[in-house]
Amino acid sequence: MTMLARDIMVTEFDKVHEHAPAGEAIHKILHGRVRESGYKSASLLVVNASHRLAGVVTIFDILYHLRPDFLNYGISGEEISWRGHLKAFVKKLEEKKVEHIMSRNIVFASPDEHIMVLLDRMVKNRYRRLPIAKDGLPIGIVYLEDIYYYLFKDDGR
Repeated sequence: MTMLARDIMVTEFDKVHEHAPAGEAIHKILHGRVRESGYKSASLLVVNASHRLAGVVTIFDILYHLRPDFLNYGISGEEISWRGHLKAFVKKLEEKKVEHIMSRNIVFASPDEHIMVLLDRMVKNRYRRLPIAKDGLPIGIVYLEDIYYYLFKDDGR
């Protein structure tokens, strides 16, 4: 059986503009769709003014940027009293632009690539998702969980 990216890619996915407030991305991920496989997305594709793929914003990106900057300089945070600070960190993050928190170095695939090629690329690079693009425009996403689902949902047959 030949299975290509186009056969399993999710074509109804949420996007966010790179200049949108991070709060919009946070809301979209929090209230995202549940896919046929039963999984809910933990990311959004980021597009620019030309609707081309500009990056990806994930739950990891959001939580990473929620942390105060001083934690990036070797301070563990264990000796700090966090009481009363969390709301301020959330508010500050929500006001940032998506372009300031997204991952930019994205790899994407073609809709005609075989599922095993995608799987190999994803496993080797520890990718959980792989945007599918045609002429730079996002047309779908293949998720690692969905590959698993489609390969084994019928006992692999």
